[in-house]
Amino acid sequence: MANNIILSTDSYKHSHFLQYPPEARAISAYGESRTNGFADDVLFLGLQPFLIDYLGKPVSREDIEEAAELCAAHGVPFNREGWEAIVEDHGGYLPIEISALEEGSMVPTSVPLFQVVNTDPRMPWLTTFVETALLRAVWYPTTVATLSRKCKSVIAAGLERTSDDPAGQLPFKLHDFGARGVSSGESAALGGMAHLVNFSGTDTLEGILAARRYYGADMPGFSIPAAEHSTMTSWGRTREEAAYENMLDSFDGEGALVAVVSDSYDLDHAVEKIWGENLRDKVLNRKGTLVVRPDSGDPVETPLRTLEKLWDIFGGSVNGKGFKVLDPHVRVIQGDGMNVESIASLVKAVGDAGFAIDNIAFGMGGGLLQLVNRDTLRFAMKANAMHVDDGSWQDVSKKPATDPSKASKAGRQAVVEQGGKLVAKRLDEIDPADDLLKPVWRNGELLVRHSFDAVRERSWK
Repeated sequence: MANNIILSTDSYKHSHFLQYPPEARAISAYGESRTNGFADDVLFLGLQPFLIDYLGKPVSREDIEEAAELCAAHGVPFNREGWEAIVEDHGGYLPIEISALEEGSMVPTSVPLFQVVNTDPRMPWLTTFVETALLRAVWYPTTVATLSRKCKSVIAAGLERTSDDPAGQLPFKLHDFGARGVSSGESAALGGMAHLVNFSGTDTLEGILAARRYYGADMPGFSIPAAEHSTMTSWGRTREEAAYENMLDSFDGEGALVAVVSDSYDLDHAVEKIWGENLRDKVLNRKGTLVVRPDSGDPVETPLRTLEKLWDIFGGSVNGKGFKVLDPHVRVIQGDGMNVESIASLVKAVGDAGFAIDNIAFGMGGGLLQLVNRDTLRFAMKANAMHVDDGSWQDVSKKPATDPSKASKAGRQAVVEQGGKLVAKRLDEIDPADDLLKPVWRNGELLVRHSFDAVRERSWK
């Protein structure tokens, strides 16, 4: 669907131009992740794609006519005068300014990530009109990036405990398998891109394209040849060994990896008899590495059992920290049933069994890109101040008695660093030079463009 920003909103917002006080000349609003039970800090990401794809496309007269016709039939008012003024006086670009923190920043909850204000005093309604599209553009990639980073912290701790080379392996320890499990290609792009801030393993090509398009990435994600059940079961059960041997023959080379799903019929038989006896010598004589993939069963016990069987068959070495590392010709990947909790359980179980995390990689699908929503991090965008005829700013906020946790901030906001931590302050209480909410967009102009490398670097400080 083409991006008509006039229709990228909730229906009721088309009536809001008639609802603000007559003295209003500008409305300020901020967006934040409120205190929640999922994360204390969030990885801010996703504003730049919105600026490029949505605000970077000027409103046209055709957009106005489309919206006018739809609103009339839909039963809501339409602000034709306001939208025509945007086309005639601003070249179709929305007269708003957006200030934001640097993308890739780790931001405590309840600290504003961005702040919006209209720049044309005739259009105070415009600030909150863009809430739907803007908040949607930010909450999703920020939530996926935060979830992915939580997994990264868990895996990093496991590597630190068990591996001689924790930093070198970490970027490829969590692989994104989520493209088929999301609601749209745009979700795959933004969510897949968000995961790539933390890791370099992905099968979500849209995520790579998004990182390249919006943040100028070169090649942020990588994958390997891998089997799926259809390519294995098409050989039939009696030729399961031949299917596996074909994988070994087709994808070999110095340092090459190939992943083979091995549970189509009987995982234990495949590991013990096919990989462990019939094809053992071929596996050991290859230049590359076979990655055995269990894809069913208990998400902790099954991969650990597979790992132990592979050790009995192929052996390995003991590293400097006293943990077992499989022969370099074999590894395991667990992609079924993985989430933050099960990854943590599997990391602990592998280490407790005396194995290094070197031996195993993890994959996430819909659990990474789809099992999140706006309430995961309790995202909200709220008006906080109104500029009026006399030139002053008046506080705007809410404080519902029925849920004090939904109270919003009053007054134009700023973010400052205090004691090594980002904190929210009123803008009128600080030196504006100290405000970390910097203008990134004004009246159709992109003022700051973050690179993917810079976003990655900030996210792991």
